[in-house]
Amino acid sequence: MRFRPVVSRVSSIEYRGRALASGSPFLRVMIAGANFLATVVRLLNSSGMPLLVACLTVRKQVHRPLLVSMKKLTIQLALLFLALASFSQLGAAQFVPASPPIADPADTRFEGVKEDWTTPALKTSNLKPAQPLVAYINDYPGYTVELLQVQWRFGDPLDLYVMKPKGIKKPPVILYLYGYPAGTDRFKNEGFQNAVTKDGFAAVGFVSALTGHRYHDRPMREWFISELQECLATSAHDVQMVLDYLATRGDLDTTRVGMFTQGSGASIGILTSAVDPRIKVLDALDPWGLWPTWMEASPFVPEDERAEYVKPDFLKKAAVLDPVEWLPKVQAKKFRLQDAIFEPNTPKAAKEKLRASVPAGATVVIYKTPEEFNGVVRGKTELEWVQQQLRSLPDLYSSSANIRSTSPKD
Repeated sequence: MRFRPVVSRVSSIEYRGRALASGSPFLRVMIAGANFLATVVRLLNSSGMPLLVACLTVRKQVHRPLLVSMKKLTIQLALLFLALASFSQLGAAQFVPASPPIADPADTRFEGVKEDWTTPALKTSNLKPAQPLVAYINDYPGYTVELLQVQWRFGDPLDLYVMKPKGIKKPPVILYLYGYPAGTDRFKNEGFQNAVTKDGFAAVGFVSALTGHRYHDRPMREWFISELQECLATSAHDVQMVLDYLATRGDLDTTRVGMFTQGSGASIGILTSAVDPRIKVLDALDPWGLWPTWMEASPFVPEDERAEYVKPDFLKKAAVLDPVEWLPKVQAKKFRLQDAIFEPNTPKAAKEKLRASVPAGATVVIYKTPEEFNGVVRGKTELEWVQQQLRSLPDLYSSSANIRSTSPKD
């Protein structure tokens, strides 16, 4: 059995959850039961009246030793439901408490913000970047890691990891965006941090919309696939807003920006590169796309929800952000599409269409077996292509600095 990673939120003893792929009726029933019991507790708390269980009478005489406070019982039962749910975490199953609601109704910083979900371009949207908040700056022997919180729309703060090599003034930058449901764990991993900075490159990592810490203040039925148009558009906008922020820092060479992407992150990278020429090098591994085929045949789509995603209205909204249509418009000077043909989430027909849609001059790499792809991973060469291509580009920052330093004084 496969599960969609469950994203839930704790409110007292209330949980929300969602099952992966084919779904888990057992888990959903337990979650519904926990929610029901939590509701009973809240009603009892609001009324102040303990409810006696059945009253357990014999000839209308109450057996007082058997009277139980319903408040205590419901809490115990709810905790039992949740304990059972935790034991259901078999294989890829997860039941992860998410953060409490963070969208503050009193936050007026983003009044007037408008966002156009029909295009990856920002020109028809009006996002307002707030002052970034710095959580920490960690110092390691060869690099530093800075965690910031950036935000430009209501109720959607974004954790941004900026990893910089030491001893290099204004290093080129590579953005890392992995597919749903990947979170930020890899950006906290010292092995990853060292690998992406050891050759003189800065690395910037974040996650897409409704993913990881960005999933909150939503009803259980809404997730990345059900809100596909929103997630693709807002995430493409996020990439551009991140680039805007990085350009203001003054410690990075934003004339040489690369992007490594995977899965739905690769779809977002394609959309962004089609409208923003600042991404000079784009590496897209196993992008999702050709939405009618993908929704109809991908095993990633839960069977109990698939009918909703093949309806004309849903597909019409998704069609304006189909990577197949935007691939020929990619503006990156160097573009590579990597296709692990054994990877099941994207149907074969969609993979073929994506490969056929790459722009002229692009590189297409096909991995026929898991062993072939794993060999690349074990050799730690999967990230080298972006770095090599960025090195081949003119260093505009150094060139302009040299021109300034050699210009005659007045």
